[in-house]
Amino acid sequence: MKTRHKQEPRHFQLKILAYGNSYYVDRLARLESALARKPRLLQIDMVGVGEIPADSALLIRSVLVRRNANTQIITNARSSLQGGSVLIWLLGDTRIIRDDARVYFRPVDVSEIKETDETVPWKEDKSLYWDSPTGIDPEEGDYARVLQLINEYLPVKELAGRLIEVPVLRQFGLVENEKVDQFLAAAFGKPSEAAGGSQNSSEEKSNRRKSKSLKPRQVEK
Repeated sequence: MKTRHKQEPRHFQLKILAYGNSYYVDRLARLESALARKPRLLQIDMVGVGEIPADSALLIRSVLVRRNANTQIITNARSSLQGGSVLIWLLGDTRIIRDDARVYFRPVDVSEIKETDETVPWKEDKSLYWDSPTGIDPEEGDYARVLQLINEYLPVKELAGRLIEVPVLRQFGLVENEKVDQFLAAAFGKPSEAAGGSQNSSEEKSNRRKSKSLKPRQVEK
């Protein structure tokens, strides 16, 4: 009879750097390689002071959304998050964040960002010449897309420009660290303590009270 061993999640470190485009290109390739092994659980540990650039965040997202359907992602934020880093953290099936960490994303004026409309025939627009001072930054377009995706989890219009603390994230149902053990237990195929706890809780409490009354000096372990 074969013994079934507990499967631990694979860990993948993702540093949050102020300037690290080449680093994220390398990590992207390693992330693709890690997901190609089709792990049951992959935990992305996010740590560092800085911000994942919008383009890198969108690239990482494109890899995560194409993963095997049986692979569950845990995003573990050990540092505060901002900008594109917030999006990566939100993509986790289960999210963990340090209790005193904060989340921040700055607002962006989307009215200045013009996107092509495939339903409208193309016509020459002199205002789009490279030598025209349009003031449009392509990176801002990527950042606006990041905010659109964050808005699927958090109301960007109301929260942009504010420091968001963990209690607020709990209110939106994005993090509940005490449920992580239950998630891991289910993923490992172990019976959930919470599942049977609701049915037997009153009986167990009654038994504990009786035990205490009969043996007042006995320490309950």
